Amino acid sequence: MDRRSFLKTSALGGSAAAATTLAAPAYAQGNRTLTMVTSWPRGFAVLDDAATYFNDMVDAMSDGQLTIDKKAPGELVGAFEVFDAVSSGQADLYHSADYYFIGQHPGYAYFTAVPFGGTAQEVTNWYHHGGGHELHTELGEIFNLKSFIAGNSGSQSGGWFRNEINSAADFNGLKFRMPGLGGKVLGELGASVQNIPGGELYQALSSGALDGLEWVGPFADERAGFQEVAKVYYTAGFHEPGSALAAGMNLDVWNELKPAHQAIISNAAMATTHTQLAETLSNNGAALARLQSQGVKTLQFPDDVWDAFGAASKTVMDENMGDELFAKIRTSFEESLAQSSDWLLKSDGFYVEQRNRVLAAG
Repeated sequence: MDRRSFLKTSALGGSAAAATTLAAPAYAQGNRTLTMVTSWPRGFAVLDDAATYFNDMVDAMSDGQLTIDKKAPGELVGAFEVFDAVSSGQADLYHSADYYFIGQHPGYAYFTAVPFGGTAQEVTNWYHHGGGHELHTELGEIFNLKSFIAGNSGSQSGGWFRNEINSAADFNGLKFRMPGLGGKVLGELGASVQNIPGGELYQALSSGALDGLEWVGPFADERAGFQEVAKVYYTAGFHEPGSALAAGMNLDVWNELKPAHQAIISNAAMATTHTQLAETLSNNGAALARLQSQGVKTLQFPDDVWDAFGAASKTVMDENMGDELFAKIRTSFEESLAQSSDWLLKSDGFYVEQRNRVLAAG
């Protein structure tokens, strides 16, 4: 495949005018400033935290030779326009969730999360030791991108609802926000699925434009204020068991960087993933207790609803198997899960079960 020809004819970038918007990198006394567009409003817990940490790490590790000018949605482009902006050269890099861009290629779902996919540890295993990063690179090259995982929020909640979910039929007609392939699964169950940027979710839920939504987890959700307009909270979800974020850099800009600066970008992304996951997991418990103290009712979906999620997930995943690269990514991911999950179950999983039993008995 001629990847640049693909790019020119893709939905993302066919416009020749878009290519002419390539922003010249800013230099001063040998230093370089990169423009980074993000999908996160400033101050958003977990997500903007990750983007900010990534910025700070790049600046610190390069001793100020490589700095990032971070743009929130609307400051240069919209939250869901960051992919196009970086691919075409309007910006140098983005920080976002790659499953927002499954319209460009369904394989991007794997670099955030897929239904019944991997935990944060399993995603990291695959990405760094099972070929995931190489596949991310292969996919990104189609769109003139160099891609990295740069964050992971761990297991995301099942979401906020106005009313309890007692059967899969309760999703029929429900106006619900869920991106990625998880959203397509709810669509199979009859939901009216909408993908709305994070900065617009509170208003959509409070106005009734949405009947429910999923965002991240207790720490980020509390900061967003969803507990003020909905009181039913399902704490476990099928859709994002280990949700990664991504940094995507314009490939031409990447190739212009010195090897030392390329290494800084790569290692800042890995440090961001580690730090963000720890931030989220260390804060979720206390945040959940605060939500419950405000009258939030925490629930789990019934088993038959989980069964419906599973059946619909298989349908959605299989629909994309005609795409050769999607099939390659899915096979690699599932092979990695098979190699790691048995040990995790027999070690960490069994240990946690026994720890809870012993401490409860003591």
